[in-house]
Amino acid sequence: MRYVLIPGAGCTSWHWHPVTDELRRRGHEVIAVDLPCDDPSAGLPEYVDAVLDAVPEGEPVVVAAHSLGGFTGAMVCERLPVRELVLVAGMVPAPGERIHEWWDNTGYTSVDDGRDTFFHDLPADFAAKARAQLREQSDGPMDDPCPIEQWPDVPTRAVIARDDLLFTPDFMRRMTHDRLGIIPDELPGAHFPMLGHPLPLTDYLTSG
Repeated sequence: MRYVLIPGAGCTSWHWHPVTDELRRRGHEVIAVDLPCDDPSAGLPEYVDAVLDAVPEGEPVVVAAHSLGGFTGAMVCERLPVRELVLVAGMVPAPGERIHEWWDNTGYTSVDDGRDTFFHDLPADFAAKARAQLREQSDGPMDDPCPIEQWPDVPTRAVIARDDLLFTPDFMRRMTHDRLGIIPDELPGAHFPMLGHPLPLTDYLTSG
């Protein structure tokens, strides 16, 4: 099986690396994509192009999209043969919706309890390394409408993390159900389950 892993805002392929390594150990082909997130001239079309450029022609792929990567993942499904789309703590765009609109449209409210909303469940040294790998997220894609006319006609699953402080489980259950009509599955971890709990996430990705 060929897996295509799409990062979230300001993230890179490094943030997928424990899952990338485990999938490869299990005999799968993995393409972990880097998006031009720090390029202010790059919008959603360029994000999609980065994925398309990284994926060779051939067999259908499983696309796993993290967080903001849900916008790119939905668009990629209209350009690649996709066996399944898996949203990992993923934003679900509505047709024509802009990223900057998504927050109000979904009724998102932030949780500020002083903890690191990204990496609070990781050991301090690993969290520091993960933070150092972040890149600046430009505003390039934020005003681009997601050009899908309807949700892609591909099997879609969504998984959320029980200790996510950025996208809390209650919010994600409601948002995912409202927009996709499905109840998301749940795994342990915070906003980056691929770092904190890579084995359960890999099990989930390969269970489809």
